[in-house]
Amino acid sequence: MNYLKNLDSIFSDFNGKRVVIVGDIMVDKYVIGKVDRVSPEAPVPVVDVSHLDSRLGGAGNVALNIKAMGGIPILCSVIGQDVEGDDLLEMLDKQGLYSKAILRSDKRKTTTKTRVIGNNHQLLRFDHEVKNDLDSLDSFLLQENYLREIEICDVIIYEDYNKGVLHSGNIENLIQLANNLNISTIVDPKKNNFLLYRNVTLFKPNLKEIKEGLNISSDLSNSDELQLAIQTLQEKLNNKITMVTLSERGVLIATKNEWLSVPAHVRNIADVSGAGDTVVSVAALCLASNLDLKLIAELSNLSGGLVCEKLGVVPIEKDQLLSEAKRILA
Repeated sequence: MNYLKNLDSIFSDFNGKRVVIVGDIMVDKYVIGKVDRVSPEAPVPVVDVSHLDSRLGGAGNVALNIKAMGGIPILCSVIGQDVEGDDLLEMLDKQGLYSKAILRSDKRKTTTKTRVIGNNHQLLRFDHEVKNDLDSLDSFLLQENYLREIEICDVIIYEDYNKGVLHSGNIENLIQLANNLNISTIVDPKKNNFLLYRNVTLFKPNLKEIKEGLNISSDLSNSDELQLAIQTLQEKLNNKITMVTLSERGVLIATKNEWLSVPAHVRNIADVSGAGDTVVSVAALCLASNLDLKLIAELSNLSGGLVCEKLGVVPIEKDQLLSEAKRILA
């Protein structure tokens, strides 16, 4: 199908779409420098620090991608009453991102991952976080924020990094509240809660996640095996659409009656970090715009490939994606 004449209007339609992103938001910190000696105190490298960097991670990176595509991201999460939480809110403010649905709790730590980079290689990572499920009060307050924000939204993303914001005690209810309002829902899952996301619109695992979530030992390289895995998943979750990202093999998207495979395009891969966040962001905006299965898969696939050509976790560039879509889909 030739989408060329419609792509400009499709991308314009993304503007102003309100996207609620509920889940784990975090701070990614980087200590970057050069290594040219070993410490005399212990057999460890000494990093001569050249600069420090802090970025929004997790659901925060999804929000940046939604904003870059012209949408309006609304983050709904729980962070700590700590310095890291202060830093996170300051970063949101600098990016012009809405933060009124973010709850602060003195029972949590703001998830912060600090990576030490020496000579362009990661040497060490420190994780500052609490991963246990939210308690009943914080879960209630999160749901109150969520209820308020979904009243006027176009699509909801559940961004689960297994940090406890989304858990067995609230996932089913949050989805039911969305379904009661006929709002499209999309899930970016992780292993712990994989089979709890029943009755959503679109479920987006990668190959590793679908194998872990269904406890499959096969590498699923055979298309028949993959099709059977997706059918099993849909029977368990009763989701309308499944989109599996297959890395260099592209994207597979399926409903109970339709099955489409979109190949990956040749890229100069620099860094795959954050590609999943970009894919789920673009897929969510496509859902909100009621696009067909093929176009959801094509645009999501293109977006993930483009961000892999850039170093670090960076949001998609809308104009670049539009240009690439016109080149590939014309």
